[in-house]
Amino acid sequence: MIGKIWPLVVAAVSLGIDAYVLAGVLPDMADSLATTAGAIGLGVTAFTAAYAAAGPFLSRVLAGRSTRTALLVALGAFNLGNLATALAPTLGVFLASRVVAGAGAGVLTAVATATAGALVADHERGRAMALVTFGLSTGTVAGVPLGMLIGEQVGWRGTMGFVVLIGVLSMVALALRSGTLPQLPAARGTGTRSVLHSPRIALGITLSFVLGLASLGLYTYLLPMADERGLGGWGFALVWAWGIGGVLGSGLIGKPLDTQGPRRLMPIVPAFLLASFLVVWLVDHPAAWLIATAVWGASGWISVPVLQQALTRDRTEQAMTVIALQMAAMYLGSAAGSAAGSALLAAGISAGALPAWTALAAALGLVLAVLIARLTPRPVRAAAAAAPVSRTPEAQHAPAESRCP
Repeated sequence: MIGKIWPLVVAAVSLGIDAYVLAGVLPDMADSLATTAGAIGLGVTAFTAAYAAAGPFLSRVLAGRSTRTALLVALGAFNLGNLATALAPTLGVFLASRVVAGAGAGVLTAVATATAGALVADHERGRAMALVTFGLSTGTVAGVPLGMLIGEQVGWRGTMGFVVLIGVLSMVALALRSGTLPQLPAARGTGTRSVLHSPRIALGITLSFVLGLASLGLYTYLLPMADERGLGGWGFALVWAWGIGGVLGSGLIGKPLDTQGPRRLMPIVPAFLLASFLVVWLVDHPAAWLIATAVWGASGWISVPVLQQALTRDRTEQAMTVIALQMAAMYLGSAAGSAAGSALLAAGISAGALPAWTALAAALGLVLAVLIARLTPRPVRAAAAAAPVSRTPEAQHAPAESRCP
């Protein structure tokens, strides 16, 4: 299975690195472009906004096209935007380049994840889609320290050059990949409006926003929270605990997802997320924080492939659109969570109290997850799946909406 999808995983690593790599080189970029760190920080906002907007829209435009072409075009836009970032002479060019890179990333995530799931047998689909998330989480965790390390040696432009190099390697791997790729779906009912008519999909997109708000949004304030609780000296370890938890979680969830199914796993994710927030809010011991932070990172990243499976396992023809909407909602939730945290701090709420507020979002996520699990079809029994099934032509071509809740 790895041999089929590894170029997609490498592409996901480059996406993960690019999403947060600027955080480690903000001061150097601000000095180089004669502006402020806050202005450079708008680049993260520009990237995220373009990611969220372009993914659902452009994925729909690419429906019915060659999958290889769609992947190469998305990677090309992503690499072009990053190259422009590396060479940007002014703040305006820098911000425009982040929009281009974000748009390419939004399309690439949806197409790569849907393609990974379509390349393997049904019983391996969870593992394949989880491996793309593993690439994203690995790149995200490695992005900041790698950016800082390379930036210290060759400057921030060298950091962005590294991201371009990874992206170009992904393009070469995809271009040289032997065999055919499954065609992107062009069936009716794959548009955003049609997809959202399903209560399960609508609830799933809402849950993705809520989990992004809770997990990624609160992560922005991990260091201030630890400092207020007298754990400032543990900040570096806590950041790595969160990241390692995310990498291990997304790397190991694939097989349980295929064997247990998303229906069973769906409510567990926000439950663990809620538990980790409560520990961080109520306990001050560093060991408890390290464990809770690792569980927090694991739960947040595990939620991505679990939710993808819950929403698309019986809707493969709609997978690209659903995944694009899911990832857009997650990144919008992350931005909303960061903004909400900033507003709470400005209102006089202490950083140490932020986990209590975020626990409310996690509790809402648990309710949504239970509802989604109830709407998710039960897996077909092995005996029934192995038996030949005679279906009429009408049944074979029935739209997904008529077969799914």
